[in-house]
Amino acid sequence: MRRAVLGALATVVVAGCGLVPRLTHEEPLPVLRNDAGWRARSVLAPTTLGARLVDPVAEAVWVADGTVPVAGPRTDVTAQALRDLHSLTRPNGAVAAGPDGPWAYAWPRDSAFVAVAYAETGHAADARRVLGFLARVQLPDGGFEARYRLDGSGPPDDRPRQTDGAGWVLWSLERVRAASSDRVLPPALRGLRDRAFAFSMAQTDGGRRLPEVSPDYWEVSERRVTLGTAAPLAAGLEAASRTFAAEGDTRRAARAARAASGLRALIRSEFGPDYERHGHTGGLDAAVAMLMPPFAAADDAAAQRAWARYPVLALRSAGGLAPGVDWKSDGVSWTPETAMVAYTAAASGHPLVAEHWMTWLDRHCTSWGSLPEKVLPDGSPAGPAPLAWTAALVVLTESELATRRAGVDASVGLG
Repeated sequence: MRRAVLGALATVVVAGCGLVPRLTHEEPLPVLRNDAGWRARSVLAPTTLGARLVDPVAEAVWVADGTVPVAGPRTDVTAQALRDLHSLTRPNGAVAAGPDGPWAYAWPRDSAFVAVAYAETGHAADARRVLGFLARVQLPDGGFEARYRLDGSGPPDDRPRQTDGAGWVLWSLERVRAASSDRVLPPALRGLRDRAFAFSMAQTDGGRRLPEVSPDYWEVSERRVTLGTAAPLAAGLEAASRTFAAEGDTRRAARAARAASGLRALIRSEFGPDYERHGHTGGLDAAVAMLMPPFAAADDAAAQRAWARYPVLALRSAGGLAPGVDWKSDGVSWTPETAMVAYTAAASGHPLVAEHWMTWLDRHCTSWGSLPEKVLPDGSPAGPAPLAWTAALVVLTESELATRRAGVDASVGLG
């Protein structure tokens, strides 16, 4: 594993020196969709003059009321990521994926990560608010639409549902519970948990089969189940087991644990040992990170090797990562997938790998400090900025690194 990670870093260094050939473009490159004034002009902007005047002060107080989980050169980008999450979150708990256009909707996946970022930076009420929105829009069977209008009135179109949302919600609920002062899931959120758990159990027949075919974070139609759909459900079932156990519900905790174990075995059988997108085809993509901590125990050596290979094979000329090895060869780096590698590196004991990717993200912000969705081959930002999923992952990675640094410092002190 160590050799694989070092090999990945060596390739990153080579790319940074300009030795990786520039990829050909299949279509026009994206552009940066907005500028520093997005807060005043987007659909999320305050609607009254009084609100516009008070908002910056209220936001500063809000940030100070929690914790920016880093000290050093990345403090600015992390604090900006927190502020951006605050600005992308409506009072009803809906989190816009981005400031405008087709991004100005709430995806359950993004919202789940934002809720954890809030909980781990001391903004517990905001975490509950985001999860409360998901509880209100959750479908009767416990699953979710791909995305929702910010007023909670339903999906904006007829795109297919995305099964991974239930898994991410279960994972988020457990992380929010673990970060709370009393380590108890609020009763108001238990219905959300119970319905998402029932959906995940039904989708996998209690861990005895893979879930139904569904689009995942690639946002494309699928004919075969993807790792990006199966892995979040396994993570969610494991998380639900811990949440039930914390409530003393040993029966459901055991059911969830058995289902998670069965689904993990199926994933290893159907997707391992190479863990490509569709099992043995489709190439590696960022979903392999969903098999790593904090989403899974680090007990699958093949998954760890695949995780180490992904940044090597998906590297783009600006130094970031494509969503997958078989993604179109346009040279564009995507920040959420890059941040996902950073987060899982930090959580699985590879802080230097996490530091590398976090430094890259820090250096490819917009001029006003927000994290964009994409980075062009020449290193310039593109797409909407900020992007909620990337911002949340950056905050969570810094939180993980800060926790591990504190643990090291405490060990040194005891020595």
